Amino acid sequence: MEKLTVKKLYDLDHTIAKSLFESITYPWEALPLIKDYVLKLGDTLDSSKFDKIADDIWVAKSATIAPSASLNGPLIIDENAEIRHCAFIRGSAIVGKGAVVGNSTELKNSILFDNVQVPHYNYVGDSIYGYKSHTGAGVIASNLKSDKTLVTVFCDGEKVETGVKKFGAMIGDFVEVGCNSVMNPGTVIGKNSNVYPLSFVRGYVEEGSIYKRQGEVVKKR
Repeated sequence: MEKLTVKKLYDLDHTIAKSLFESITYPWEALPLIKDYVLKLGDTLDSSKFDKIADDIWVAKSATIAPSASLNGPLIIDENAEIRHCAFIRGSAIVGKGAVVGNSTELKNSILFDNVQVPHYNYVGDSIYGYKSHTGAGVIASNLKSDKTLVTVFCDGEKVETGVKKFGAMIGDFVEVGCNSVMNPGTVIGKNSNVYPLSFVRGYVEEGSIYKRQGEVVKKR
């Protein structure tokens, strides 16, 4: 399933985690590797650009962190990122250059590429969000099936086994997800796609598409 691969979803020149993604085929393969990767990468960061503000937490000197934000390691916050009021980062996370983690947004075991925006009341769990992707207020990346079984991705009528139990959403570059949408476990959205507000998304959304509702996906003109 080439359309589900890292190289089809992401431009790796827009993440500090480039070497991690170059070592895998599918983005969800990164999920069990994030914690150790952050710990290893953190110790190599340029001390003229990054401060180690606590155990296993590296923050770029140019980043902006609200006093009310809760930061837990392992965590890297890259240059010019913004962590807003009451954001909750639970650890095993990378926040890319110029990215925004907004008020009351929760982030765990996830990688945000550069210039990602998750600005208002979002939950981002066990997910990868590509360059300049954006989620509207209240968007949820649901990361655990109700029956707790391993997550599969449905693509072109086929079921792709992922081998992981916690898997939120793999969002490609330049994706827009409308307010109060829920991305169910195993959602993969191809780059340059739009998701309507109040959507209930599952499986694969084709690159360059507009997702109106389940069963109605149209190509952009």
